[in-house]
Order: sequence, then structure tokens, then C-alpha cells
Amino acid sequence: MIAVVQRVARAHVESAGTTVGAIGPGLVVLVCAEPADDEALADRFVAKLLKLRVFADAAGKMNLSLAQVNGGLLVVSQFTLAADISGGNRPSFTRAAPPELGRRLYERVVASARALYPQVACGEFGAAMQVHLVNDGPVTIPITLRG
Repeated sequence: MIAVVQRVARAHVESAGTTVGAIGPGLVVLVCAEPADDEALADRFVAKLLKLRVFADAAGKMNLSLAQVNGGLLVVSQFTLAADISGGNRPSFTRAAPPELGRRLYERVVASARALYPQVACGEFGAAMQVHLVNDGPVTIPITLRG
């Protein structure tokens, strides 16, 4: 599983001109499943994500988790995170999970997050979307998690 996590002041995602998910301060997570990924890995990813300490404590040190700051979580599918440009200038996406598996694991990430955390919004799998965010820090963390 590949992800990019961004700490944000606020964010929303639109599809077909309609806002489908929005949060205030929190985390935007762009997530891409890979062919060898499974539900157990998706659950492990969510557990790791919810424990990620990227918010400032009273001393200004990144030491607090999403729950500790009562932040929102916006999960957006993004298969382009698996882009491979080693063969030329046009990206190949063969490292991304096939659409059926990608959808299943994306939905698992969202469901697992919602089961563990109350403030979860999401985009639409497979849709053309526009993600609007104000990166706070900026803090952007790439994550690759494998089984």
C-alpha cells in the first residue's frame, strides 16, 4: 500500500462539481493499493495512520496523533501513486492494484477508519476529483507499507 499523508488546516474533495468530503484541521490521505495488498494490510495501514504523531504538542514538537487533536481524516483513492517512469516519460500504472482489488481495499481502508475513528470523510473511488487543501506546516509524509 502506498500513501501520501498531508497535515492540513482544512480540505475538501469535489467530484462533478459537488463536494463529496470535507474536513477542518486533520489529515488528507491519498492512498493506492498494490496487487499484493490485502484486507489485513489495509487494516494495519489504518491502525498506523491513526497513531501517526504529526501534530504539535504544547512545546511545538510533532508528538500528537489525530485523535489527540480531534482532527478530521479525508481519505482519497489515487492509483497514480504507483506510477513507474523508468521506461520513459509516460507513466505506467501497472504497479497499482487492478480496479476491482483497488476499490475493495480502498473501501476497506475507509470502513476500517470509520470503525475506529468518528471523523472520516472520503472521495469517490475511480472518479475524476479535485482535492482542495491547505497543507499545514507544510507536513507531507510518504508511506509505503507491505505485507
